[in-house]
Amino acid sequence: MADIWWKAHPHDLHRLSDRVSSVYVERSHIDRDENAVVVINKRETVRIPAAMVAVVLLGPGTRITHGAVNLLADSGTTVCWVGEQGVRMYAAGLGPSRGAGLLNRQAWLVSRTKERLAVARAMYRMRFPGEDVDSATMQQLRGREGARIRKLYQTHARRTGVPWNGRVYQPGDAHAAGDDLNRLLSAANAALYGICHAVITGLGASPGLGFVHTGLATSFVLDIADLYKADYTIPLAFDLTARGHTEERDARLGLRDRIAEDRLLGRIVRDVKALLTPDGIDLADQDVNQLWDEKVGTVQGGVNWSAESAGSALHTVDPGMGDEDEHLAIIGPEFDNDPKQPPR
Repeated sequence: MADIWWKAHPHDLHRLSDRVSSVYVERSHIDRDENAVVVINKRETVRIPAAMVAVVLLGPGTRITHGAVNLLADSGTTVCWVGEQGVRMYAAGLGPSRGAGLLNRQAWLVSRTKERLAVARAMYRMRFPGEDVDSATMQQLRGREGARIRKLYQTHARRTGVPWNGRVYQPGDAHAAGDDLNRLLSAANAALYGICHAVITGLGASPGLGFVHTGLATSFVLDIADLYKADYTIPLAFDLTARGHTEERDARLGLRDRIAEDRLLGRIVRDVKALLTPDGIDLADQDVNQLWDEKVGTVQGGVNWSAESAGSALHTVDPGMGDEDEHLAIIGPEFDNDPKQPPR
């Protein structure tokens, strides 16, 4: 490895378990210098080793050069374009060197009834701490979850004095139906979905392979978001309604602030990792190029197999996911007021 870390080749620092899980950038310019990305704003200049970051989240006011994107892709670093503090997921790109181990693991779990039920029960166990759900059916778990949420709505209604007349939601247009409280719930939930979507994509998992939800391209996003609604979006919507703050922007900014304060991004990473790679599953920290074989499982890729050769039996190797406790945020100062620009 080169003496100066930012001149090291991206693949020299490729172990995902050694990486910072995510770097969030807002109101800054991102460029490339050697094999590092440089984040520049009016306040500071920050140099980041590309191969030491698992996912870069690009927030509002961020510009990035083609050279920086090329470096991040070559380093196996995911780039996600998101809203403030990760709220809302707009687009994502995945570097070509990222392994598919987590995705393969997720597909294996979701395609087997016993394993899928175990993951679904684990999700409900997170919502019912101290309760035994090991023998509960999905029908029973759905019933218990419905009762829990109904009770939660009633509790917050009494706490805030905001009347609760039931959840009103119009598929396809979340903000077209219901009272102010329902619209705030829809707006906050939409923001939470974006955050979960960004994290899931950044880790290399599939947003569409859900365990409780199914049939949508974001089924797993809905699964993960449901773990946090009781702590975040539901109390937030009641609090905002009680104060008369009933615009969608109020819900988005309120959720953003709570996420930043509680470091929810790190918690989501930990929960996804715990659900897909529980204790006892050993994931090696390397990316592999292999070819599927119906007899031996996998064989080595990148070689010419025209000559008859039995080859050696190889096993699928899953990459790690990085240190979920580390998340950096680089946020430039507020832009100068410009009367020509509408507020965000």
